[in-house]
Amino acid sequence: MASDLKSTLASQGFVIIPSVLEPTDLSTLRSACHDARSFAESGQWPHLRTLPKQFPPWSSDPSNGIWGIQHLLHPDMTSRNLFAASYFNDNIIGTIRQLLDCEDDDLNMELYNLLIRPTRDFELRWHRDDIPPSASSEEEEKRLKEPAWHAQWNLALYDDKSLIVIPGSHRRPRTDIERAADSYEKDLPEQLTVDLKAGDAVFYNNNILHRGVYDSRQERMTLHGSVGHAAGENSRARNVLQHGTADWVETCRFDGLEAGIRERAEGMRRRLVELGRTEGGKTGFSQED
Repeated sequence: MASDLKSTLASQGFVIIPSVLEPTDLSTLRSACHDARSFAESGQWPHLRTLPKQFPPWSSDPSNGIWGIQHLLHPDMTSRNLFAASYFNDNIIGTIRQLLDCEDDDLNMELYNLLIRPTRDFELRWHRDDIPPSASSEEEEKRLKEPAWHAQWNLALYDDKSLIVIPGSHRRPRTDIERAADSYEKDLPEQLTVDLKAGDAVFYNNNILHRGVYDSRQERMTLHGSVGHAAGENSRARNVLQHGTADWVETCRFDGLEAGIRERAEGMRRRLVELGRTEGGKTGFSQED
């Protein structure tokens, strides 16, 4: 199973894990996410993804609408213990250990956010998360040959067809057609819509060529997370710290988790704290919009 997951991720750039959540967990997380959305939309939570901006930094003003809620592991987040349990749980971390071929002690806590139905239709342009569109073919090829020291996932609490990818594009520079295409081109060769049912997760290389299409009429609550391998801390620093995680992670505690999970969580948090101190907490941003 582990080799199948790794080989699919390596060749395709993404792999779907069905039914990660039990029905009772799905219901509980949905309720917590509805509460978090109400909290954010009422202006009580400053860590947002606001319309119409695609990439960080974002405004803390929700008046123009939001499409995401940042920092579910923040000490002040409502239902933080529940979100932490879903981030550090055996199903998610076990899959990550298989994908990265490592143990718990190799893992860094990174990002955990909630992607929601926007108040109006909204799209992300074609992009790779940590390689700007201005990169030459040679620059892309060099960056894409570097090890992917991370696991990134979307865990859908409702059916979700928002993510569109080009399978295998994490292993090669953009083609001439992809470079010449409009940033919001609706039909690139070989593109595929990732079809998640409620409770499914997709793990993907964040430098696969991908975009998002968000329908304001379709309910969406998708947990969006990443975990890093400690061996890749320098390459992961910008991906993580550009979101402002270093501002609060030192005060974060996981006392509400059961013993084994709590020990895992504290170790992963501690390694992120060390990364933030090494990098000074600020590394610039991967994309502009």
